[in-house]
Amino acid sequence: MQTLIENVNIINPFEEIQTSQNVLIRDNIIREISSSKIKAETDNTIDGQDNYLLSGFIDCHTHIFAKGFHKEENMANPLGIHFYNAVPHSLQTINAGVTTIRDCGSADLSFKLAQKRKLFTAPKIHLSITPLVMTGGHFDLFLPSGWDMEIIYPGFPKGRCDGVEEVLKKTREVKRAGADFIKVMASGGVLTTNTSPEFAQFNKKELKTIVKEAGASDMKVSAHCHSLKGMNNCIKAGFSSIEHGTFIDRKTSRKMVKNGVSLVPTLLVHQFLYKNGFPVWDSYAAEKTAKLKEIVKVHKENISVAYEEGVNILMGTDSGVIPHGHNLEELIHLTDIGMSPEEAIASGTVKAAEFMGMDNLGLVKENYTADLILVNSNPLDDIAVLSDNDNILRVMQDGAEVKN
Repeated sequence: MQTLIENVNIINPFEEIQTSQNVLIRDNIIREISSSKIKAETDNTIDGQDNYLLSGFIDCHTHIFAKGFHKEENMANPLGIHFYNAVPHSLQTINAGVTTIRDCGSADLSFKLAQKRKLFTAPKIHLSITPLVMTGGHFDLFLPSGWDMEIIYPGFPKGRCDGVEEVLKKTREVKRAGADFIKVMASGGVLTTNTSPEFAQFNKKELKTIVKEAGASDMKVSAHCHSLKGMNNCIKAGFSSIEHGTFIDRKTSRKMVKNGVSLVPTLLVHQFLYKNGFPVWDSYAAEKTAKLKEIVKVHKENISVAYEEGVNILMGTDSGVIPHGHNLEELIHLTDIGMSPEEAIASGTVKAAEFMGMDNLGLVKENYTADLILVNSNPLDDIAVLSDNDNILRVMQDGAEVKN
């Protein structure tokens, strides 16, 4: 199958805009880009109407099955709803211009297979299956009432583990379930009761054991971590990325640069939750809001320091904690901490692709995968253009239109 896109302006970060270009796609690959008319027999010719063509975005921190992580809903809903939620969430994500996601907990191998088989419109996915969490830690959903609210079923392992032997076995179980990377809850969090974001979780031996076992399969390890001590523990253990990084400081930022550790700050999620709140029936809403008040206050300032020190920052949103489909609003927050529009776009395209080991994704280039978005205005002039899904006119995934 061949598709020809005519009369578009191509934006690749840190390059001059290529104006009035024509792009030939064969099967799922960009085969030719030319300012001259391309003569080819095509199944589909698209008039780009002088709009802007970019790589489809990669959200490096999502939860595609999740709808707020409300324990009350987990308790009330039949298990099937957990899976069916992914269908509208996926469409919302695609319509926002995100063609690939890195799921940091809750999605399983069934989603990856369904996407590959085109059972419904969905972003490509890198899976962590379920986060590793210590007893009493963030995402340990065993409540004081004695009810355990963690969703489990055949093929989806429970994440709770303690001690070197248990974390070793749990890492292997998650690998067996189809994970592409390992996710670890290395500090307290906002949404789990009886934990606090500033405190580290798991000890150094446990963290090193996880990294060593993941490394045996050449897998990266990612840390949910707000805590400064937790971040330093993870850096020393050999983690590849820190998610959130709320209390990061200059010294720790420098360690991350030295050790090649990336940061996915998810700036959007805290501000969105603090602004919009929680459902009225959420009995833990007051506790969560109190934590958010402190986090929102320091997060932006600290991530600005990390950016100044040269930490590799990647775009991630924590969608699923907040409603899906707001993904590219994160780019506004990234420019607020000092990034240029080009740097912000790169954090969700070429830089994200490099981090995930996808060397033919993230740019509009010949021989790259044809995951593309067509936008009605130049986002280099105003990055907020990308935050309005109506401005994203078309989305292509593997050369096929998934939004028009």
